[in-house]
Amino acid sequence: MRKETEEIIMAGFGGQGILFLGKVLAEVGLASGSKVSWIPSYGPEMRGGTANCSVVISQHEIASPIVLEPDTLIAMNRPSVTRFEPKVKAGGTMIYNSSLIDVKDFRKDIRAFAVPASQMAIEMGNDKVANVIMAGAYAKLSGLFNYDQVISAFPNFMPSSKKELLDININAFKKGYEYAATLN
Repeated sequence: MRKETEEIIMAGFGGQGILFLGKVLAEVGLASGSKVSWIPSYGPEMRGGTANCSVVISQHEIASPIVLEPDTLIAMNRPSVTRFEPKVKAGGTMIYNSSLIDVKDFRKDIRAFAVPASQMAIEMGNDKVANVIMAGAYAKLSGLFNYDQVISAFPNFMPSSKKELLDININAFKKGYEYAATLN
């Protein structure tokens, strides 16, 4: 059975594509017929500073876009785990970039999934697609989205200035999705 509402926080360093990751999940939610909200938050220094965003995907009207206790945390670096892991709802999920986060001792009341997103992106030849790898992993682990719908929607939410990156982003999403299939 599909969840009625999913609240997600994505966090990492500026420059890791955290806000784009949130936009991808929000756009995929829209493409699947859900209501969505997306709220970015970042420090004064864009590249290298902290960045996070909140996405709510719901089958109903969204009363508040503020996410205080996420169902899911997607953490791209260790400081993000330190800041947001305590806020994840009991029974929730954390998907973390194990290329940059080596700690594996997390709360026992959440499910934690290691995805070596940065390493996978480097192996693909573009270290900037680790965020999209994480989007693919989230799509598989959450079960919220139809895979074919997501892939067909990608051209609609790629910025026009980045259309040449469409293929690598689709491939990164597929890699994350396929990797996550080995985790369940």
